[in-house]
Amino acid sequence: MDAVELLIRQHRTLESRLERLLDAASDADRAALLAEVGDHLTVHIASEEEIFYPAVRAAGTEDTLLESLEEHLSLKRLLADLLELEPGAATFEPKCKVLQEQTEHHHKEEEEHLFPSVCKLLDAPSRLALGEEMLALQQRLQRQGAPREAVGDQTDEAAPLQ
Repeated sequence: MDAVELLIRQHRTLESRLERLLDAASDADRAALLAEVGDHLTVHIASEEEIFYPAVRAAGTEDTLLESLEEHLSLKRLLADLLELEPGAATFEPKCKVLQEQTEHHHKEEEEHLFPSVCKLLDAPSRLALGEEMLALQQRLQRQGAPREAVGDQTDEAAPLQ
């Protein structure tokens, strides 16, 4: 699958899952949906940082990529905070709302600024190969189990732009 199409599809899926998390009625549902959102967000970010961003680093994209990495750091910090909270805690829902808002902002930035540049920089076969590589990493991380659990170790500073 084309890397840009893959990421856009995952953006919509993540936004839908965040909406379900905010609408959850019980603490058990919130906990289960947070785990789902956390795993999805973690593997999505990992594939961008380890594969997509390094592959699309070129003239004109570096500033956007550095900003994206800082946004990833913010999302990781929010997710790590949420994973430490009980779903019934007074700050759980507000933190989920901030995570949703920042996630949607990040997606909008990528889709409006980064992805059009990537489509000009990389031809369709290159984007397809990149997408397959990203999917393989995501699937490997999911098979290892509970990728969200690693996010707490990734909150000191933004990932480097490789």
